Amino acid sequence: MKAVWYTRTGAAEEVLDLGEMPTPTPGEGEVLVRLAASGVNPSDVKLRAGKRAGGSGMPYPRIVPHSDGAGVIEAVGPGVDPARLGQRVWVWNGQWQRAFGTAAEAIAIAADKAVPLPDGVPFAVGAGLGIPAITASHCVLGDGPVEGQTVLVSGGGGVVGRLAVQFAKLDGAMVIATARPGAAADRAWSAGADAVLDHTAPDLAERILGANGGRPVDRIVEVEFGVNADTDAAVIKPRGRIVAYGSALDLRPEMPFYPLMFKGVNLELALMYLLDPFELEAAIGRVTAELAAGRLDVALHATYPLAECAAAHRAVEDASRSGGVIVMLDD
Repeated sequence: MKAVWYTRTGAAEEVLDLGEMPTPTPGEGEVLVRLAASGVNPSDVKLRAGKRAGGSGMPYPRIVPHSDGAGVIEAVGPGVDPARLGQRVWVWNGQWQRAFGTAAEAIAIAADKAVPLPDGVPFAVGAGLGIPAITASHCVLGDGPVEGQTVLVSGGGGVVGRLAVQFAKLDGAMVIATARPGAAADRAWSAGADAVLDHTAPDLAERILGANGGRPVDRIVEVEFGVNADTDAAVIKPRGRIVAYGSALDLRPEMPFYPLMFKGVNLELALMYLLDPFELEAAIGRVTAELAAGRLDVALHATYPLAECAAAHRAVEDASRSGGVIVMLDD
């Protein structure tokens, strides 16, 4: 099968190689997915560059990158129902703590990581789920419904943020999003946000409270905890919840401890790779249900053939991208 891999970290054009490697055989409890599309996430490009927080370098001698993908189950290993043969699926965690991800024509993976993809949903969209959709679903609804609450989504024009806006609205919340004025703000509006505010405004906290009728917000889905910690502390309600899934602009943030403590704020640092089976089942179930009902809009920025995988990585590194970046395996 054709695949892209790297044997050292560095710039995409310098380290990504395209070639042939053996098609894997599914083991106990695994399925073999013939991939049509592979999703590229920031975690993939940071790992390839050797810049991923929490660990870098080469954990394996050769790495086929990317965790997300979509395709058709072509074979099943022992212990897997043969009825799954021919099933359209989306794949998640393909390269988490593994050497071989979805930047290949096929992947052998645990059967529960190949989720049925509703009929009519394109493979490119399926490959754009995985990390972004599970993260957004959990950040919004991981500890219960948000109906009747006000949810603040930081970075509502981003890939995860735009999905978080949708999950919150679908569950009946009022949603305030922050975004850069222009295209990013437009993306947050198109996801259904009730208010979209300039994230660079010096009086952002006052604007957030004003958009909520002067009341503090119930929940914050936070993409840049270090940059926004003071604002978050100012606008969250007592016993409110902040779920932070990123802090790329400030890797060692100073926490406004007492403003948060005297509100009894619940702070969760969310990493979808480490969700427990119950949390994963719930998050994946919500993603699949909304997809099947046609209520989830997964924005895509661009698609690339496998031979242009390096260009796809560069697109993910561009902060102005408008959605998911997908490598197509069937071109």
